[in-house]
Amino acid sequence: MIIDMLNDFVHGSLKVPAAKDIIPRVRKLAELFRSHKKPVIYLRDSHVKGVDLELRLWGEHAVEGTWGSEVIEELRPQADDFVVAKRRYSGFFATDLDLLLRELKVEKLVLTGVVTDICVLHTAADAFFRGYEVMVVSDATASLTPERHERALSYMKEVYGARILSSSDVEAMLSRPQP
Repeated sequence: MIIDMLNDFVHGSLKVPAAKDIIPRVRKLAELFRSHKKPVIYLRDSHVKGVDLELRLWGEHAVEGTWGSEVIEELRPQADDFVVAKRRYSGFFATDLDLLLRELKVEKLVLTGVVTDICVLHTAADAFFRGYEVMVVSDATASLTPERHERALSYMKEVYGARILSSSDVEAMLSRPQP
């Protein structure tokens, strides 16, 4: 899963300084998943201007139909990828993500993107509550500060049993023969 790697979070109104640094690793993992015929799913903030609760907290960002709500050019979804629009932090809340994952017979989720301590964290929580195995790629996720990033990774590991992996760990995992 590629979470909120959108223009507003990488270049725009809610810019996450470390987001640019993770782009090469996220892109490489997406390509690797595609080469192994595993689904690549984008979660995309897509807010309704003047309505969504998040806009009251964070200001206008990722408004549906704007440049800010589009996936960054470097990670543009491919034809066989899936894009799930969301209006809250979690990719599961009021979306069809769970239905999509069940139809794809996905049991394990590998999370990348931004913001580690907000959208990644809440998506991990809802995945855990639904019985998915959660893996978070530490060097392919980013937060507003390194401290917030590390705190969120630790929390997901302790509270949701998430496996915290490096992008190299994920590459090695995918290269092993599958039973």
